[in-house]
Amino acid sequence: CLVGSYMFIRDWAQPAPAAQAPAAPAPAPENDGAYVTPLVRKLANEQGVDLSSVRGTGVGGRIRKQDVLEAAEAKKAQAPAAPAAAPSAAPKSPKLEPSPLRGQTVKMPRVRKLIADNMMKALHSQAQLSTVVEVDVTRIMKLRARAKDAFQAREGVKLSPMPFFVQAAAEALKAHPAVNARLNDDGTITYHDVENIGIAVDSEKGLMVPVIKEAGNLNLAGIARKTAELAKKVREGGLAPDDMSGGTFTISNTGSRGALFDTIIVNYPQVAELGIGATVRRPMVINHPELGETIAIRDMVYLTLSYDHQLVDGADAARYLNDVKARLEAGEFEGELGL
Repeated sequence: CLVGSYMFIRDWAQPAPAAQAPAAPAPAPENDGAYVTPLVRKLANEQGVDLSSVRGTGVGGRIRKQDVLEAAEAKKAQAPAAPAAAPSAAPKSPKLEPSPLRGQTVKMPRVRKLIADNMMKALHSQAQLSTVVEVDVTRIMKLRARAKDAFQAREGVKLSPMPFFVQAAAEALKAHPAVNARLNDDGTITYHDVENIGIAVDSEKGLMVPVIKEAGNLNLAGIARKTAELAKKVREGGLAPDDMSGGTFTISNTGSRGALFDTIIVNYPQVAELGIGATVRRPMVINHPELGETIAIRDMVYLTLSYDHQLVDGADAARYLNDVKARLEAGEFEGELGL
């Protein structure tokens, strides 16, 4: 009896276990069976939205256009952010190898000796001065980009910027005879009636100056072919004495190695030499026909004229350079390029 009473009291004192609620069925999509207009369905396809996951807020749970747009925005917000673009690697310093000439005493090569003697003779015999102008060659660069493929196919040589400078320089020499002249030992001046333009070329043997004969009578294609022919001879060692004689004026492309400009020593016994600096793209103030003065990215280059002040005055040098500048900036070479 006591045991029975104890069991009754114990069972009575403990709370009865709660009845387990039946599992709720998975909610059906709220838009299940709801009518979706063709416009809303098309919008959902365009936005990549699954209509079964959209809760319609229209009458009777109908999915509206705004519901699709909000779902699309929510989807974008949940998308993982695109990884930030990796910063471009900083340029590496070139690895410079020590020259085997370090610590050596060697005999000056014959070519180097001839160059040295001519440079010293030029400095000791002339009153040399340099004048520099800045030239906008944007039109030249654009013309070259348009014409280079067809030019190479037609002429068999690449179209570098050099022929444009040579032609402009040669044309200006015809109008400025003092720049295309020489001082003779007897005190007379010879004004040349031909424009034989030397092209200073860096080579393993030293500075070579092959000459484009009668450059003033050649078109761009002729200048390009002759330049390529002489450059090949320099590389392969096939220059003949005639290739380097008879020059009346010289052009040195100091920009080919990245120099902005150089104070050139005139190639004696000539009285002037033109230096072409590196072409650099930079912002410049230009006068636009509609916008007036504005800033634009342009291809710019420095031209340096070194000259013998005994014959060529600074005003002569400036006039010559400005004529070369005007020819290049006008960029009227379409006819020769077949454009």
